[in-house]
Order: sequence, then structure tokens, then C-alpha cells
Amino acid sequence: MENPALPAIAAALLWGYLWGAIPFGLILARAFSAGDLRAIGSGNIGATNVLRTGRKGLAAATLLLDLAKGMIPVLLAPGVLAAFPELGTLPQHVAPDSIYRAVDQPMLMAGLGAFLGHLYPVWLRFRGGKGVATYIGVLLGLHWPAALVFCALWLATALTTRYSSLSALVATLSVPVYYLVYGLGGIGFIAVISLLIYWKHRGNISRLLNGEETKIGGKS
Repeated sequence: MENPALPAIAAALLWGYLWGAIPFGLILARAFSAGDLRAIGSGNIGATNVLRTGRKGLAAATLLLDLAKGMIPVLLAPGVLAAFPELGTLPQHVAPDSIYRAVDQPMLMAGLGAFLGHLYPVWLRFRGGKGVATYIGVLLGLHWPAALVFCALWLATALTTRYSSLSALVATLSVPVYYLVYGLGGIGFIAVISLLIYWKHRGNISRLLNGEETKIGGKS
């Protein structure tokens, strides 16, 4: 029997994916004559690689836009789906503690779509970024205190070690733990996107273990 929620799930995923697949770093670098990011440094399209062009303003703009493309589709997803009732509805999961906002399934699906769009944008032959800024944006849309936990641990680790990749890995690990401790809805979703962060950083993990990873401010 066909699942009546499948059209809504597909719509929420597509809505998020189209946002996430916008390669803001690549667009900004080209628009301001900073070169093709795919031929610079790590070849990544995210803010860290934009910073390697020496254009700090472009890197900051890329960070904010990559964050926004995770947050905006999540926040708008319920309203977008509500405008098309023929697609069906997705249930809402209410966290046990009333101080936490209930998690709408459209928000989770849109968040997953945005995250996958950034990691695997169809326009760039599915070769995208590593997802850290978009991950933060999704967290901001779903439950902003988790994003603050992430940012605090990222900053603390970065100041201590000066490794951007290690900071992202430590901060990412903290988020599923935070969700488990507070019994928040959507832990399965958080686990999936957190594992994808680790998958996209597998090269960094190897270099960290071999003592070959580039530190923040260093040349790749």
C-alpha cells in the first residue's frame, strides 16, 4: 500500500535540496575574481577554502550564506507544504520538555534535503562542500541551542588546536549527545547528518592521524 505521506516527504526533500545545492562559495569567488575554488587549496566550495584565496570578506559571506541555506528551508518548510495540501501532511513529533519546540517532519526532511544539496549539488556533478556551515544552519532552524553548543565547542577546539577539521568533528559529535541527554525529537535525523559530516571529513581524519593536516591560517 502506498504511503500517503510520500509526496509530502519528496516535496520537502526537494525544497531543501534546491536551497542546499546553491554553491554560494563558488558563485562569490567567481563574481569577485577570486578564481575557481575547485582549483584552489582543497578544492572545496565552502568558506574555509574561500579563505585560502585571501578574501576574508568573501569567506565570511560564504559562511553566512551556507548557514542560511540550511536554516531558511527548514523554517519555511511547514508553511510551504501547508500551501499545497494535495501533497498530504507529515506528522509532528513533540519533544517531552515543553520548553523545546516541537519538531515538524517537514522541517527534518527539508533539513536533510538542504544538507544533501550542499554535499552533493547536481550542478557540480555532485561534488560539493563538507557541510559544516549548512549543518549549523539546519540546527538553527530546528533547535538553536544545539547550534550554540556546536559553535562553542568548535571555537574552543579551534583555539586550542588550530585545526578547523578537528574542531568540526568534535563539535559534530557533541550534537547527538546533546539531543540524547535532553530527549529531543529528531535524534535519528541528527545521527544521519552527523555521520555524513564524518564521512565528508574522512580525508581530514586520515591526515590528522598522520600529523599532516593543515592548521588554520596555514597553507594547504
